[in-house]
Amino acid sequence: MIKQTRITKQRQVVLEELQKVTTHPTADMVYDMVRKRLPNISLGTVYRNLELLAEQGIIRKLNIDEHKMRFDGNTSNHFHIQCIECGKVDDVSICENIDWLELTQDTGYEITGHRIELFGICPDCRSKQLQDQ
Repeated sequence: MIKQTRITKQRQVVLEELQKVTTHPTADMVYDMVRKRLPNISLGTVYRNLELLAEQGIIRKLNIDEHKMRFDGNTSNHFHIQCIECGKVDDVSICENIDWLELTQDTGYEITGHRIELFGICPDCRSKQLQDQ
């Protein structure tokens, strides 16, 4: 069981800034956002708070980018799509009606989680490609 910790002002600001965006920022990006409100906050404090919030299930930690962890303030059940050109990550709603009980019965597996990875070229990058042709 995860021990609940108190919500400090710094932790609250990290959470609020993350929940304002749908861009799935890295810790460095969150740090830049938080510094606008808390100029003296350290990068280490942002990292620690993101980890703690993720451990408690208040935010999601995404292992989408092989080089940097990304974070999502939306903990609802949804999937992500990543642009192979610029690295942008967006939410995508697919497979919302999966019958997990039926899938468990069909496979014999106790399903503990899932991940679908979608990749493509975002509209901005696609538009740039078309302009360059």
